[in-house]
Amino acid sequence: MANVMPHRKLSTTTIHIMALDGIIHVNSLFTLGLFLGLTLYPDPAATLVSGSCSAGLAIAENLVSCHVYSFSSFLFSSLIASALKQAIKIANGNREYEERGLSMTILRVNLMVLRFGILVSAVGSVFGCGFLTMALMNMVQIKLGVLGCKSFHTLAAISPLVTLVPLALAIYVGLVLYAFSR
Repeated sequence: MANVMPHRKLSTTTIHIMALDGIIHVNSLFTLGLFLGLTLYPDPAATLVSGSCSAGLAIAENLVSCHVYSFSSFLFSSLIASALKQAIKIANGNREYEERGLSMTILRVNLMVLRFGILVSAVGSVFGCGFLTMALMNMVQIKLGVLGCKSFHTLAAISPLVTLVPLALAIYVGLVLYAFSR
């Protein structure tokens, strides 16, 4: 017979730690992408279009601003998630010490505070994704021409950004709110 492992129900704490780990890891990947984007900052003069369709200095400045805003949002989200994760670990560690007969101050993590912290961290990630999307739109305008010219290549590059990213964010927000209410 095949060795069947019984499914073990995960504790609420384990699920919260897994969610916080997910937020931290995804934010780390986005932050790495932002650093690469800033180091490979495009020269506004090095565009694939010429004339009135080329992006101006304002779009290049907006690109850098959106990168910085996105980075700060991801950093904010990661710091909140890391702090919550540490609070959970400290609280669980104190309970283990008490069970062993050692006297320590017990720190309990309030479930509502934990949920609120996860919600705030998720909001930071959503803002980071929004600013990252705007930065990518500015990058496309610098390389392929401004949106006002309605170039096929510009619109084809930006269309997935303005459809898939908001759709994914809507699903993410829906799942976070669902988890928040449970």
